[in-house]
Parts: sequence; structure tokens; C-alpha cells
Amino acid sequence: MSELTRVRPATSANRTVNPRSLPRRTRQVGRVRHAIGYVLLCLVALLFIAPLVYMVATSLKPASETFTTPPTLWGSSFEWSNYVQAFTYLPFARFILNGVFVAAAGTIINVAVAALSGYAFSRLRWRGRNAVFVLFLATLMIPQDVLVIPMYVMMQGFGWVDTFQALIIPWAFTALGAFLVRQFFLTVPQELDDAARVDGAGAVRTFFSVMLPLARPTLAVLAVFSFISYWNSFLWPLVVVNDVEAHGTIPLGLQQFFGQQGSEWNLVMAASVISMLPTVILLVFLQKHLVKGIVTSGLGGR
Repeated sequence: MSELTRVRPATSANRTVNPRSLPRRTRQVGRVRHAIGYVLLCLVALLFIAPLVYMVATSLKPASETFTTPPTLWGSSFEWSNYVQAFTYLPFARFILNGVFVAAAGTIINVAVAALSGYAFSRLRWRGRNAVFVLFLATLMIPQDVLVIPMYVMMQGFGWVDTFQALIIPWAFTALGAFLVRQFFLTVPQELDDAARVDGAGAVRTFFSVMLPLARPTLAVLAVFSFISYWNSFLWPLVVVNDVEAHGTIPLGLQQFFGQQGSEWNLVMAASVISMLPTVILLVFLQKHLVKGIVTSGLGGR
């Protein structure tokens, strides 16, 4: 038999291991490991789900059964009217609209700025680019609490105190978004830019026609992070907002349930459940892009 027709023996690189060919004891050990892994994952999931279940259960309890001895998970009846009272007890619908507007506007600005700055830091050649990017990233080491006072003084100078501009603009320009988009653009082959340049496209057209469509998964991840950050922000709105009913967001609205006459815990829990819905809906709609974006942007631990 000639060397051309000789069949090479299977090596460890191209040999596929059939699970049935393994010894019985090895297969049993593998099943036990999988079972232990699933049990541990279920326990961790229960740790995260338990507070949510308690919140939903408390939101459906009568007011007199919120704190009972011994404690119970469910009340004697399901009080669905608690969700209605959450809107009548306070102008909670206004808080939701304010929160959606602030979070949506801030997210749009943040994503747009991050896409442009990430493209500039990754694909455009200009003097001092790396030094400016390092300084840009250095702002991530500054805690938000440290910036509250100087930011408030700046908003006061602009005349933006107790306005939506003060809630949106200061945190719409973050280095994290530029970093995520830049890291993704660095993985895109340079040949795409060269091909677009050969076709007569400039830097602007290349960005909008070639790079931006490829970055949609990464931008989806950034949009979710930005929306949740605005939606859950409490310290900055607490400082800059004076008229809570006019410009208050969800965290400030939840605080209004705690008054001098006591706390309506069943209404607080009902309002908390309602406040979770926008972020849950956003995660459901962007789930496909989130998984792909986390992998491609380097957040998946690669």
C-alpha cells in the first residue's frame, strides 16, 4: 500500500471520545458531578429568588398582616388592591413617567457618545490618542459620591437645579461606555475599513454603514447598563431635586412611602414590584443581543 493511500491512525487531536466507551465508574462519577453542580446552582438561584418572592408575597398581604408573629410568607388573602393604592396613595404614575424619561434620554445620549468616542479611540489616528484614553479611563476610579458636591455647584451655576437636565446630562458621558465600544471595535478587522475606503467612503460613512451595525450587541449591553444605572440612581436625584412630585424618579418616589405617620410596607412592596417591570421588559427584549454582546465585548471572562 502506497503512502498516499495509507490511513493515518487516529490521534488525540482528532479522536472523538464516545461517552459509552468510558468505564462505568467514570460515567457514574461524571453523573454525580453534574448532579452536584445542578444542586449548587439551584441553591444559588434560590438565594437570589427568595427576596423577590418575599417582596411579591408582602405586596399582596393585608396591611394588618405585614408583620405577624410567627412570620408567614402569604397572608390570609390576596389584596390585589394594594397595587391600585400604590398609585392613589402617592402620584406614583408620575414617578414612573419621570424615571422612564430620564433613563431613556440618558441612555440614548450615553450610547451615542460612547459609540462615537469608542470609534475615535479605536479606528482614527490622532496625536495623543492613547494618553487621552488613559486619562478618560482614570475617571472610573473617582467615586460618584465625591463628585456630588462639585456637580451640584456646577448645576447651580447653570441654573439646572431641580430640572430634568440635571438628572440626565451629568452622567450621560461615561468612560465605561467608551471603553466597551472601543474594545469591540479593536476586534473588527482593519480590512473592512480599507475596503470601505476603496469604495470611496470616508470616516463618517464607514462608521455609520460598517462599524455601527456590527456594534449593535455591544451597544445593547451598554444600553441596559445605562438604563438600570439611571433607573436605580438615588443619591444624585436626592441632592438635585427639590420638587419630588414634579421631577422625582422611582427611588425618590419609594422614599415617600416612609413618612412621619409610619410606613405602608405592603404599598412599598407593591410599588417596588411595579418599578421592576420596565427593566425586566428591557432585559427580555434585548436578551438575544445581551448574550452576544457580553461575549464579543469581553465581559464573558474570555
